[in-house]
Amino acid sequence: MFEPSDKYTKVTYPKIRRATIGVLKAAKRKNMIHSIIEVDISNARRNIRKIKKETKKYISFTGYIIYCVSKAVNENKIMHAYRNKKNQLILFKDVDVSTTIERKIDNNSEVVAMIVRGANHKTIAEISEEIKTEKEKDVSEAEVFRSINLFLAIPSFIRQLVFRFLDKSPKLMKKKAGTIMVTSANMIGSGAGWGIPVATHTLNITIGGIVDRLVEQNNKVEKRQHLCLTFSFDHDIIDGAPAARFIRNIKKIIEGGVVII
Repeated sequence: MFEPSDKYTKVTYPKIRRATIGVLKAAKRKNMIHSIIEVDISNARRNIRKIKKETKKYISFTGYIIYCVSKAVNENKIMHAYRNKKNQLILFKDVDVSTTIERKIDNNSEVVAMIVRGANHKTIAEISEEIKTEKEKDVSEAEVFRSINLFLAIPSFIRQLVFRFLDKSPKLMKKKAGTIMVTSANMIGSGAGWGIPVATHTLNITIGGIVDRLVEQNNKVEKRQHLCLTFSFDHDIIDGAPAARFIRNIKKIIEGGVVII
């Protein structure tokens, strides 16, 4: 005779996940194109280790990537342009980078967003310290939680209208979500791996795995570390050729390994 098991535990569905569902639904309306590449990060990681040892300053690798991305976007502002209701493109002077950090929420580890404002005006050390400080803050102080309760209090169909309004309101988009997204999918451990996001911004960069590659340099073969990156562009705003040129430029910046603190 079948006896149903009662061995289970009920937990509250996290608020942050409920909000994320709305974001993902809205993102599906965008016409995104994706490109996956590998970049040599050996010089960058060596320089970061050297400067950390010499200066004792906190420098994160994520901070370095955000710095490089912000520098490239600052040189080509169409990469974080947004279209308004009058079919005009708004090109911002400040590169506000939405990124993800892991925080403890109700004894659970949750990935939440934070925004590095004006990242194109900051050093790698400043960006790194800002991310570190945000991770250590109480959850109630996080920018993403300031309006989440109000947002979840309104009906689901109205939430989607809010996202449609955001799509045509570049200034509000910048204020609430930043102008570009840099997120991480490198939880896979060592080895090659790429993430394909449900992208929300004009430019989205997903950090993947790190893999060793044998590369011929100066007539000898060396083992070099390569980072897997996914670039996602809103095709309504950015065409394929400008996207390709942007990728070449950011690859050059990252591989250059220049660490400014």
